[in-house]
Amino acid sequence: MLHYSIYNHPHNTEWVTFVHGAGGSSSIWFKQVREFRKHYNVLLLDLRGHGNSKPAFKDAFNSKYTFDSITDDIVEVIDKEKIKSSHFVGISLGTILIRNLAEKYPDRVRSMIMGGAIMKLNLRSQVLMKLGIVFKSVIPYMFLYKFFAFIIMPKKNHKQSRLLFANEAKKLYQKEFVRWFRLTSEINPLLRFFRDKDIKIPTLYVMGEEDYLFLPSIKKVVSLHEFSDLFVVKNSGHVVNVEQPEVFNEESLAFLQQPLIRY
Repeated sequence: MLHYSIYNHPHNTEWVTFVHGAGGSSSIWFKQVREFRKHYNVLLLDLRGHGNSKPAFKDAFNSKYTFDSITDDIVEVIDKEKIKSSHFVGISLGTILIRNLAEKYPDRVRSMIMGGAIMKLNLRSQVLMKLGIVFKSVIPYMFLYKFFAFIIMPKKNHKQSRLLFANEAKKLYQKEFVRWFRLTSEINPLLRFFRDKDIKIPTLYVMGEEDYLFLPSIKKVVSLHEFSDLFVVKNSGHVVNVEQPEVFNEESLAFLQQPLIRY
């Protein structure tokens, strides 16, 4: 089972579950926990092979990761804690897992807050992925990771995010990185399905105005999906919760505290 931490609220029964991205860990939410736990029960988890979720013995013989199997890891945790439904907050690749969880188990998802969301890989992203696949066995994974982090977060004000994710990625095993990298290189059909289908769960996309790889596709998705809204954070790149935590927290909590259409 995944490693996770919980913070119980003395009165509120609602839960907020945080899902980090590839190469990160639950520690990237340190600027959110203090504010969110004032209002909600909070669940933080480390995805498989990340943070304190060490690779399971059975996974040593299973080279094929799928989004469904990783999504089910999350469901296993909320089942153990008897959480019937939760709001979900994700960043980067974590938003894909949340969207997949909402597709498979819509009754478990009350709303979604998608920071630095990924809904389409543009041509540049796809070329980078293909290059990564070619060189992943001959180039140290940390070099590849830092290279991709720089491409996604190139500006000077993105440096804190790059360093944070690079430090977390050092905890990954080489084989674990390759599995996750291979997984992310096979997501185009899944993302196309997500773009085409309005899942009708209240969703807030929180995107940095400098997130040039992913913001354009999110603008298009929001224009087509009735239950989706977009907030663009100024002076921020991909990892909005780290670069502009006060804005991220304020907008996310305001979204959660408004009457949600679904319930």
